[in-house]
Amino acid sequence: MTSFIAVLYIIAFALFIYGLMGLTGPRTAVRGNAIAAVGMVIAVVATLLTPGMSNWLLIALGVALGAVVGVPAARKVKMTAMPQMVALFNGVGGGAVALIAWVEFRTSDGYAHEPKHVAIASLFAAIVGSISFWGSNVAFGKLQEILPGKPITLGKLQQPVNAVLLLAALVLGVVIAVGGDAELLMIGLLVAAAVLGVMVVLPIGGADMPVVISLLNALTGLSAAAMGLALDNTALIVAGMIVGASGSILTNLMAKAMNRSIPAIVAGGFGGTTAVSSGTGEAKPVRSTSAADTAIQMAYAGKVVVVPGYGMAVAQAQHAVREMAQLLEGKGITVDYAIHPVAGRMPGHMNVLLAEADVPYERLKEMDEINSEFAQTDVALVIGANDVTNPAAETDPGSPIYGMPILKVNHSRSVIVLKRGMSSGFAGIDNALFYDPKTSMLFGDAKASVGEIVEELKSL
Repeated sequence: MTSFIAVLYIIAFALFIYGLMGLTGPRTAVRGNAIAAVGMVIAVVATLLTPGMSNWLLIALGVALGAVVGVPAARKVKMTAMPQMVALFNGVGGGAVALIAWVEFRTSDGYAHEPKHVAIASLFAAIVGSISFWGSNVAFGKLQEILPGKPITLGKLQQPVNAVLLLAALVLGVVIAVGGDAELLMIGLLVAAAVLGVMVVLPIGGADMPVVISLLNALTGLSAAAMGLALDNTALIVAGMIVGASGSILTNLMAKAMNRSIPAIVAGGFGGTTAVSSGTGEAKPVRSTSAADTAIQMAYAGKVVVVPGYGMAVAQAQHAVREMAQLLEGKGITVDYAIHPVAGRMPGHMNVLLAEADVPYERLKEMDEINSEFAQTDVALVIGANDVTNPAAETDPGSPIYGMPILKVNHSRSVIVLKRGMSSGFAGIDNALFYDPKTSMLFGDAKASVGEIVEELKSL
């Protein structure tokens, strides 16, 4: 039986890795998810076959409850709410690891008869899992607008308080590891880590939220891997390391895309719902346009680049955008899509939305590829993207986003911005692009505006 279980684990891990390879593109992502899911089923079966496994009724009840909650939630969630769901489900993983660590503490009388490496791995999993769970809940609250999107901070006390909480969790962990078996010690450790998770994410604003989601995902993976070491469960070790490694790589890539260090983000991000005044007190001229004029301008263009942002997601305008692009392509106009790594509220948010609308994958161009093409672009159509198109990132050393790589739409021959109003983006700062003489503003709901453009294109 031991050899059979080992073979099942090897098959499961191979499917994990093969499925992960499929997530590199929209066309293979669904198949990759299915393959990885089959691998997880095999890993679960292998774990259930482990000698000494009991409490089958509780296991079945847990699986049933998870399915009853998880399946409807995943099927009914809107694409605009996908970041919230990712944050919430990721947090549940960390919370599960923290609870398992607590159970191990109780059933082993405070790790009295366990090797030290088991106690250390379990305590590490408890701290990181608790941080991930509570931090993910705060991220969910910010994304769902239950909590304010702007940074909530203690000011100068923020970092000292965080340091005290971390030190408290570590000290309690050391006391437990050297023989402390009072349950209050473990409860105190979990509470200290929980408060730390809340205090770390509260000061982080909406502009940094894609990086936070990715970082918390990596932490959940690391906590699961550590718990796997404590339980001697190969499936948890491998799956946790895959999640932790991929999440860490993605976090680093996202931070680089914003030209911000991960410590700077954790120390307190920027971004919120309140616009920051330019301080000049002068009224800046803004040129507005109509759907009819926009349609004519694009109909006589040679190349159009669509720049999607969170505004497109909120309006659910991706299908209307796809229809507009098809009409333009029918007139012989080249249409591409410029994708910024942190556009939206989670990594790959725009890719997911556009893939849902059957936009050809080869038309989705990453920032480094598309930036060199804006100079040859006749019309850049910006749909709800704000901070990732703000020229202040290149021109204003005093701007909070200065140095952040942006989509250089201002290099296009003309720019049309679709927005409901002149409100700021997640970073809470004014967008200089709106006042560029080459820019025209088409105010209104993005889906309705694109729909009007479609009708005008049909009549041309």
